[in-house]
Amino acid sequence: MVIARLLVNRDFHASLARLQFPRLFAVSASAACWVVARWLRRQLRRVTTVDQFQLLVKPELQRLIGRTSQFSSDGLDKLSTEQSWLLVSNHRDIVMDPSYTNQLFHDAGHRTMAIAIGDNLLRQDWVADLMRINKSFIVRRNVSGPRELLKASQHLAAFMRSMISGNAGSVWIAQREGRAKTGIDKTEPAVIKMLSLSRDKRTETLSEVLNGLHIVPVAISYELDPCDANKAAELACGPGYRKADNEDVLSIGKGIAGQKGNVHLSFGSPIKAEALTIEDVVHAIDDHMRRHYRLFENALWAWQRLSNSDEVPNVDIHLGTITRQEFDARIDAMPEEHQQFALAMYANPLRRALGEI
Repeated sequence: MVIARLLVNRDFHASLARLQFPRLFAVSASAACWVVARWLRRQLRRVTTVDQFQLLVKPELQRLIGRTSQFSSDGLDKLSTEQSWLLVSNHRDIVMDPSYTNQLFHDAGHRTMAIAIGDNLLRQDWVADLMRINKSFIVRRNVSGPRELLKASQHLAAFMRSMISGNAGSVWIAQREGRAKTGIDKTEPAVIKMLSLSRDKRTETLSEVLNGLHIVPVAISYELDPCDANKAAELACGPGYRKADNEDVLSIGKGIAGQKGNVHLSFGSPIKAEALTIEDVVHAIDDHMRRHYRLFENALWAWQRLSNSDEVPNVDIHLGTITRQEFDARIDAMPEEHQQFALAMYANPLRRALGEI
């Protein structure tokens, strides 16, 4: 049983203790882990289903969101709670992107979503267990050979289509493989092509399959990225960068616990057309990201620093939670060779809105 394994997994206890009791963990990791283990046993002793587990976690998630962000959204009222949707989102944070979306969805009366995660996140047993108990399904990335890749992609496409067509619940996927560390939210056409691989070419058109998936673009905007320094360091290293074994888990923890300032989700209209193509879907998703990614003041400040200008372009800029002095200090605390990458990460959504990239 998954819950039974989590109750005795010391690595899981330690990771949770770092998030819940950071001061106690710094003084005595063993004491913090003991407190977490007792709390888990008490909370989980009557949990036997995924829905029960998610209802148990929801108040903790709400408190966490309240501590680390100011949260808003638009567009969700366009989506019927009676329908299952395929939500295609930009991807900035491993856990919080789908977590924010799930929170909004459930509050609006929708069922919680099935969430696509890469198999690179499953190197630790407790992470795999936690993902599975939270309605996650696996996207296999390390597949050897084109035949195996096609088979895995067809299986994934068939699963997602069955969820949507059978109205078994909505599905969340990212518009591209991995996080957009550069801040440029562009859809990988291969992701949309993969969605069509469940098609029976003898009896179905591509348009019928794509329209039947009820695809909805979701733009999630973060004022601050808790992992910005790490992403800038990785980009500065270039193609030769190699992740440490536990790097994704550390990024998960930092993304969950770190301050994010304002966070805004914008849900688009379902993508429909009489003769819908893969290119149409890619364009519709990218257009929604470009027009509805909410720009906060620090995007302007980053753009101005990169362009060495005080110009204020003609785009909507929303008030943030930090001052320019605080933002500059955040960037200046990074190694000098990393700063341009961090500034570009924050400025690129504004550059996209201006048509510069």
